[in-house]
Amino acid sequence: MARRVIVVPTASVSDELLQTVVLAHAGTDAEIHVVAPASNISRLNWLTNAEDDAREDAQTLADDTAETVPTENVEALVGDSDPLQAIEDALRTFPADEVIIIALPDESGSWLESGAVEEAQHRFALPVTHLIASS
Repeated sequence: MARRVIVVPTASVSDELLQTVVLAHAGTDAEIHVVAPASNISRLNWLTNAEDDAREDAQTLADDTAETVPTENVEALVGDSDPLQAIEDALRTFPADEVIIIALPDESGSWLESGAVEEAQHRFALPVTHLIASS
């Protein structure tokens, strides 16, 4: 049975690193659900629900990530601006075996991303892998 993996990119990593990690954790026949949170947004825009630019950026990131993973069974979506909520929402429709989060180090990430990886490791009852993107 193919492994089911949710990939949550809030930043980009090299194609080579992403392919290596997905192959190591899921293989070439994995089902991949890419959910890019629209988290590149200011507090003011978040409070006023002005998320259009962030959602466009997230769709581009989701599509680019989906093209990179080494499997044909992949879906790319934009998720909630809160990365943890995006994962939770995805898990409702796509029961995954693992989550791979691609994020900047906390000190370089957005205010919505700060601490998300550690919180995901505590909140969800499945393995969470963190790929650190360069800023």
